[in-house]
Amino acid sequence: MKCINNQATPRGRKRFAATLLAAGFLMVPSFVMAQSAVVGGLGNFDAANFEGKDAHGLEIQIEGIQPGDLTPSWCGNKYNCPVVTSYGTGVYIRYVSPYDAATGRFTATTVPHAPNTAFAGTCYQWSPTYNASGCDHFGIHLGFTAAAQRATTTSYRWMFEDPSNPGQLIASTNNLFVPTPVYSWIPPAVPAAPPVLVVEIQLPDPPPPPPAAPPQYGDAVWMKVYKTEMNREVFLDELTSDNPIVPQTLAQLETEWSLLQPEPPNLPADGRRRRNRQTNQGGVSTGTRAVLRRYETYAYTGAYDPTTHQVACGGDATCTSPQPGELGDMLVAQMAAANVAVPGITVVLNGNGTVSSSDKVISCGSKCVATYALGTAVTLTAKAGSNSTFTGWTGACSGTSLTCSVSISDALTTTATCTVEASGGGGVGGGGTAATFKLTVSRAGKGVVSSNPAGIACGSGGGCSLAFAAGTSVTLTATPDATSTWTGWSGACTGTATTCTVVLSADKSVTATFR
Repeated sequence: MKCINNQATPRGRKRFAATLLAAGFLMVPSFVMAQSAVVGGLGNFDAANFEGKDAHGLEIQIEGIQPGDLTPSWCGNKYNCPVVTSYGTGVYIRYVSPYDAATGRFTATTVPHAPNTAFAGTCYQWSPTYNASGCDHFGIHLGFTAAAQRATTTSYRWMFEDPSNPGQLIASTNNLFVPTPVYSWIPPAVPAAPPVLVVEIQLPDPPPPPPAAPPQYGDAVWMKVYKTEMNREVFLDELTSDNPIVPQTLAQLETEWSLLQPEPPNLPADGRRRRNRQTNQGGVSTGTRAVLRRYETYAYTGAYDPTTHQVACGGDATCTSPQPGELGDMLVAQMAAANVAVPGITVVLNGNGTVSSSDKVISCGSKCVATYALGTAVTLTAKAGSNSTFTGWTGACSGTSLTCSVSISDALTTTATCTVEASGGGGVGGGGTAATFKLTVSRAGKGVVSSNPAGIACGSGGGCSLAFAAGTSVTLTATPDATSTWTGWSGACTGTATTCTVVLSADKSVTATFR
């Protein structure tokens, strides 16, 4: 097992307050730039047992903290909630099996994982192959002050039966590398552009070499990185391999292959790429509330230099992708997410009209989203189009005045509604036909959305879209099923109340999210 330094930061980047949860730990805070914040980081990991014998638990060791720094842990595996034990400079968090003294057996087991077989989606209690999968899912939470100021290294080890002491478990001498993201912000190259969120995986130093030996490199791993973004925050229990929100498709591939290898400390520069870290970064736009990544690590099975243990990749020796014989089994799947807030404003325009800002940054219907520095005062002006009347603001703005001033305190959204006027020719449709607009409901998760007036019964065998007369006020009600909880609305509805009302002045879409 390796030790991960959770305080490592890219050089030259200033530290600010925010939050981070990575590798199953809640790290609060992490980093913020003036315009942006990581308001929560999340991560859970699947780990396979490649040690060739039955494991009966997993040990996580964190230096620099005490039990009071921990908050509730992930308990949804065969080992239930972990046992926390302190020592002088840190704590052990141990997922352990009960022991049946009558039979002389541990009752919970992670069997050895079969070589050359996939385990994604099998490490959970609801998987039909869980008990034979050879893997399990773990995660704990670490509080604000501990993560920011005291926690230094984290280690992971499978636990096995102690042959000398029946009923006792001992930790493996092999360390399990779990990718631990560290987040930071850097300013965009262009002031009006979205800020850039940087995430880095830092490998630890390898064990020191024997006296008089040359510097030794650690064992290498291949890594794949997948990425997606969402317009809502995510929860810890959503970060499982079998959840569709976790990125793992070819279209979501951010880094196809990267070879990582722990390097000796104080290594002289030789002009080659440092392989002890993996960095990914990209702009984050207003409206994005979560950046999700899935890290997959695989064993490197290629050649090493016999003197220094440095990788000696085949092919063109660049180590940019596995050559035949260099790619082994997947070792760990880490699901990580940064819940982010990028200060700015998004304008949703319903009906025929425009909204513009006094600084000319927003001109909606063409440009409806803009980022701003925290505290910026923005004045918006609505203008109704032909045959329409401006009927009001909702969200960050409210009321029926054509202008609205708002202070940018978060990633804000406001909706401007323009209603079609009655027409002597029979409405927008002409020919004596009243205008109608369609309301479309989408669901994320398991639940039912119904409407009043009746007609929408999305998730219970009824329709998920229906046309209503222009100006109709439609109340939607969300009801989660027995296995889900209600999360909230997005689109033409916002908030977490189970009901919302939509006035149809244009075609509108609503998403109801259950988890």
